[in-house]
Amino acid sequence: MNSILENFRSWWSHISFTSPQKRSLLALSAIVVATSAFFVVRGTSQEIEVVAPELTMVESVAQVTVDVAGAVTKPGVYSLPINSRVIDAIKAAGDTVKGADVSDINLARIIKDGEQVYIYPPQKGGSAARVSPQRAKAKVTGPISLNRASAKELETLDGIGPVLAARIVAYRKINGPFLTVEDLLKVSGIGTAKYGQFKEKLRV
Repeated sequence: MNSILENFRSWWSHISFTSPQKRSLLALSAIVVATSAFFVVRGTSQEIEVVAPELTMVESVAQVTVDVAGAVTKPGVYSLPINSRVIDAIKAAGDTVKGADVSDINLARIIKDGEQVYIYPPQKGGSAARVSPQRAKAKVTGPISLNRASAKELETLDGIGPVLAARIVAYRKINGPFLTVEDLLKVSGIGTAKYGQFKEKLRV
């Protein structure tokens, strides 16, 4: 430390400045040192307040799409909130037309995405379109719609009696429409052998 002071004194005495100039240099040096120390201690950076961007919350409502067909005012494909029921789908389609029969439909069932709700149209006399087994046998010329056929129409198939036909309709009401004809194997009483008797006569 002493050697540093001695070197500084030696350097200071050899500076070719006048006494007033030396005093001014010392004052200026003191100001520079003091200013530097001030900024080092305090720091030159200012506290920056970080404001988080406002998030706009958009409520997303899950939906299901259902095809409402048959005896309704405005048949078509509708998107409804998830967990909507069959009655909601019918109302979305403008409700049923006068005389339509919904006795085979579980109106309280929760609809599934992609399914079809079919309402049987009324006959000319005002009653809903239903056919007796004899007339059904005479009229059936092609595959029967598994998701639209009544119990009586199902009874026209080989190996299907009133009990199995009722089970098929009940399964359809509880679980929704069949996605494939092979789903009939899920119905109690229908095995592979019985299924082979009529599978070619059905379509979904």
